[in-house]
Amino acid sequence: MADFHQGGTIATLHDLGTRSLGDLERTLCRFNEKRPLALLIPALYSELEGPALSNIVEHIAKIPYLSAVVIGLDQADEAQFHAAKAFFSRLPQPLHLLWNDGPRLRAIHDRLDADDLAPNQPGKGRNVWYCLGYIAATGLAEVVALHDADILTYDRMLPARLLYPIAAPDFGFRFCKGYYPRVADDRLGGRVSRLFFTPLIRSLAQILGPTSYLEFLDAFRYPLSGEFALHTDEIPRLRIPPDWGLEVGLLSEIYRNLNSRRVCQVDIAARYDHKHQPMSESDASSGLARMSREIAVSVFRKLATEGVVLAPETFRTLKAAYLRNALDLVQRYQADAALNGLDFNIHAEEAAVETFTRAVIEAGDTFLASPFEPPYIPSWSRVSSAHPDIPAALAQAVAEDNGFALP
Repeated sequence: MADFHQGGTIATLHDLGTRSLGDLERTLCRFNEKRPLALLIPALYSELEGPALSNIVEHIAKIPYLSAVVIGLDQADEAQFHAAKAFFSRLPQPLHLLWNDGPRLRAIHDRLDADDLAPNQPGKGRNVWYCLGYIAATGLAEVVALHDADILTYDRMLPARLLYPIAAPDFGFRFCKGYYPRVADDRLGGRVSRLFFTPLIRSLAQILGPTSYLEFLDAFRYPLSGEFALHTDEIPRLRIPPDWGLEVGLLSEIYRNLNSRRVCQVDIAARYDHKHQPMSESDASSGLARMSREIAVSVFRKLATEGVVLAPETFRTLKAAYLRNALDLVQRYQADAALNGLDFNIHAEEAAVETFTRAVIEAGDTFLASPFEPPYIPSWSRVSSAHPDIPAALAQAVAEDNGFALP
């Protein structure tokens, strides 16, 4: 049974186990009549061949309240795009499949790239950015929820609880972040969130002094979760990073655009497991080593935009503070794991902290070497200002790829 504690600057909506899925879905059906609801899933073609996505689609096919399902498909050739259309054809909801590597969407990308308005690297951030632009261009939903395509423990409660806080007309929320415990194979998961991000944010507050931005980030129980929902009116103003900094970059944009009273987090799953990334201790260009470095760079650049001065000595002090705070948290996780009968490998945990410590320094070096590099993909408002025809062209390209007519 969850508690009902409210802490930090945002609302926390718990799962007290007192409301059934059927009751939630019946209410969401009523919401959907006045506020169309959509689900967005960014996916690699390879994930269609993995163990998770087929089960996800089976569950989504039973959801009664969705007005649309939007799939952003990456790394697919023409044959694979048609295979993906067949794969998702079992969905009864209207399907919008974005073939990001297809000639029509590539042509749009090239036009934007010529004016430095396109994402400068492939990845989840780019995929999500085009999907959100498509949703805004078509107006197919008023509320959209996003989750990953590799969730092994997926069921219909996840999208229902994720969408509900934004869909409920009297709640007043515009952005909702999902949270859950990461426990798999009798061990604690979520290493980047609990061993890197949380001690990093608290160390920054320790050496820079508390800021409303750092307090906002620290209020989230799982700030790096890949699941969120938002009101689609917020899409045009969003700028997001194209790399692993997507989740923290999105939270930074929400912090900039919304009052914290309009932001909440919601418990969406009692169990959650997905594809695990390798730590890559000896290769900073891949795995969790790369992920942690890119997340830290995203935080540093956002702090700079808040007027915080980050000098070389700042990062040397941050390294020491981070290491101490992270090791202190390892002790807490060890006790938590023991109480709950979970395995806990102190060596592996502290080795992860050592890898993340190097990421702090490398992220500082990256920031100092290129402090003016544009950190985010331009907003869709800017794209529409520079190329007023692009949103309609994007909608038309997706319609032609999918073989349906625009209304």
